Amino acid sequence: MLETLLDYYRIAEEPLRSVCFATQTAIGDLGFFQFGRQNICYGRCSSGVASDCAGSAKFNVQDGVHGPGPAIQLPFDPAEVIENLRYERYRQQGTEGLEQLALSEPARKSYYFFRRFLPFPIRRQLQRIYFQNWKAISFPAWPVDFTVDNLHDEILRLWLEASGTKRLPFIWFWPEGAASCLIVTHDVETRAGRDFTFKLMDLDDSYGFKASYQVIPEKRYEVQDEYVHGIRSRGCEFNIHDLNHDGRLYLERTEFARRAASINGYLRRFGANGFRAGAMYRKQEWYELFEFSYDMSVPNVAHLEPLRGGCCTVMPYFIGKILELPLTTAQDYSLFHILEDYSIDLWKQQLSLIRRRNGLISFLTHPDYLIERRSRKVYESLLDYLREFVVRERIWSAFPADVDRWWRARSKMRVVPSGDGWTIAGPENHRARLAYAVLDGDHLSFELPGDPRKHAQPKQ
Repeated sequence: MLETLLDYYRIAEEPLRSVCFATQTAIGDLGFFQFGRQNICYGRCSSGVASDCAGSAKFNVQDGVHGPGPAIQLPFDPAEVIENLRYERYRQQGTEGLEQLALSEPARKSYYFFRRFLPFPIRRQLQRIYFQNWKAISFPAWPVDFTVDNLHDEILRLWLEASGTKRLPFIWFWPEGAASCLIVTHDVETRAGRDFTFKLMDLDDSYGFKASYQVIPEKRYEVQDEYVHGIRSRGCEFNIHDLNHDGRLYLERTEFARRAASINGYLRRFGANGFRAGAMYRKQEWYELFEFSYDMSVPNVAHLEPLRGGCCTVMPYFIGKILELPLTTAQDYSLFHILEDYSIDLWKQQLSLIRRRNGLISFLTHPDYLIERRSRKVYESLLDYLREFVVRERIWSAFPADVDRWWRARSKMRVVPSGDGWTIAGPENHRARLAYAVLDGDHLSFELPGDPRKHAQPKQ
């Protein structure tokens, strides 16, 4: 478990090595249980598990986690639970009804075949029927889920408590001490969206933002070299969006392998490093066939995505060699056409929540849906709000590729003793900042020298 904490915080290891950490061997079925008031876990637990998240409260293992002396004893393996959540393995017990039908090969093939012939109002109505029960989904938590982040904080708190350490140095999450990170991305889904790309760039530029554009390489529209060069010459980022966006990328392993090879070919051809699957479809266990450096296909909470679930974290994390940059805010299409909300209220709420946890704030909008004036005015309001928010809250506004490079460099950094204190060793350490996890009674908070604010973590 110390390695899990190291990967997340890049902590100084020496003060914590005196703690004996033990998990009881849990056998039997995977299921749901709770660790603290907010944290629904999925995994094996020697205290028992529920078959669905609604029954998880019956198996709350918060009490009695300490052993004698400097020891921590848990009836589950936190590292296993964290991986289960990041990989969305809990979905294996939660797919039913319309979702199960929609994810089947015949249904998805039929939908994408007839989709081109269906008028937009009919498609939108079918989607609203599919999503009609989204408010009834209790896990992950809407509008942002922090379960993975909460688990890391709680385990670190227990470790500090058991070791008698009140203040532990770690490497701050973002370069130069930024409070959070913001990335703006645009998926180009149709020929009309492609043709609107440079007008959208003008709009972004007028508010001081540059974005990453994910482009479909086959069938939907022609991707000319001039178009790719135009995106990059304007100082924006170019990435690959699926193969042909027909909803079938992950349906069958052999076909997936063929498509993954084609996607890898386009990555090389266009010199791209990032990827996002069509409709946010994903199957993390198959990612080893991809050659891209980072992926942006996993939502934090996916109540309004065709594939429900969510990775339950607002921080980047590795899936093998690939860095996942989770989508942590609602898509424009979901906001406008599913929720019928033409305001930025939900986005502002998500921004505030993620900022308080110092997480990755990632936006996904589409030039295709911003052509319409009403939608574009809402997007302009968002840009205007973001412009002020970035300055006020000291947010690092970056490209996805910048976050990829930073997180990989940070993963190789270490906190090492230096005289009477600590220093950071490793690549790009000049951009890194030393922060401190502070145990205040039974509560954990973060301190960043030079920042007058104390980054208190929510109580579990």
